[in-house]
Amino acid sequence: MNLQDSPCNDLLYLCFNQDNACFAGGTNTGFFAYNCEPFTETTRKNFSSGGIGIIEMCYRTNILALVGGGKVPRYPRNKVMMWDDVNNRCIGELSFPSDVRAVKLRRDMVVVVLDRDIYIYNFQDLKLLENRRTIVNTKGLCALCPHTNHRVMAFPGKERGLINVELFDIQRQVIIPAHESELMALALNYDGTMVASASERGTLIRVFSTASGNMLHELRRGAERAIIHSICINPSSTYLACSSDKGTIHVFSLMDEDRNDVKDSLQRNSNPLASSSSETDTQRLERTELSSSRSGNVTNKPISSGVSVSTGQGSFLSEGQQQSLSSTFGVFFKSVLPKYFASRWSIAQFRVPETRMICAFGSQKNSLIIIGADGSFYKVLFDPQKSTECEKVKYFKFLSAEEADVH
Repeated sequence: MNLQDSPCNDLLYLCFNQDNACFAGGTNTGFFAYNCEPFTETTRKNFSSGGIGIIEMCYRTNILALVGGGKVPRYPRNKVMMWDDVNNRCIGELSFPSDVRAVKLRRDMVVVVLDRDIYIYNFQDLKLLENRRTIVNTKGLCALCPHTNHRVMAFPGKERGLINVELFDIQRQVIIPAHESELMALALNYDGTMVASASERGTLIRVFSTASGNMLHELRRGAERAIIHSICINPSSTYLACSSDKGTIHVFSLMDEDRNDVKDSLQRNSNPLASSSSETDTQRLERTELSSSRSGNVTNKPISSGVSVSTGQGSFLSEGQQQSLSSTFGVFFKSVLPKYFASRWSIAQFRVPETRMICAFGSQKNSLIIIGADGSFYKVLFDPQKSTECEKVKYFKFLSAEEADVH
């Protein structure tokens, strides 16, 4: 999570490592890394001058990838420095013609993301292997599968809303038309068989097969637009979680047999368009009557027989206009709303302060680790059998009082 565009303290960057067992952060004065369970600081480096705008761990090894950032960058923003944290020195560097937007690591690959290019290097000798062209990608979107035997990468395509999946082991590329609008977040599951994405609208998260490009799940975060800060999938690919600027962490089931009956029931009870669970969405909508009241004029007609629209002045539209609008609204209610209710809703939620957060599944069963731009660390548990709030079991602050001060 890159925080350089809207810093609220000394923190410039936050990320989990490949197995979510650790997290690291870059600051205006250096970098740090913590173990998640148990929560302990594993390293902290304060430079005499200069900040780290991007940091990427390589599992739990002593090798880190660093890019300068902040008020006074420690290194140029167009260079990736390979840092040996045991010997406290740089052991290699990569230079580029423009600013680096993200770095992703595997034990065999170094992936560097620029505005419109992705460069792939061999980890051992930093030799360039391949490069890929993308649409403008200032957010640095790119996901790299951490599985030892599966080399899979997902990144934005050359057109808006497209995802390119690179299957290196079989030398195949799959192009997925995931969204109509610009991509906002990307994530691969552990073995690289699924890719999840969200667009700039932030209402839906879609999960696709990386082999076929077919959509496997459509998950609804909510009805209002939101900025998705992170998406993660647990190691067994049975649950997905996301964080957004709405201040709620959502957990979804990816199991086919779980159709989220509890949430569907809550939606039906809270929405006047929903009724008996034995009816289909279309039948429900056709049976429902719409009521509208303006200036003492009330219309109340079934959707199937047409919709009357009040002008608010005691007069109505012409019969031809009514028929046109009736057709338009009929198509909308019969085609769009059933899809709205058909999307899977979250099975658990956790409210956090409205600061930027990223999340990952913890080592304990049904647990989430959440870290935020305000220096907060949460461990929460969720019950997949109940649609309820997650239980907070641990909370720490990983920024010192000085680092957390608002500038």
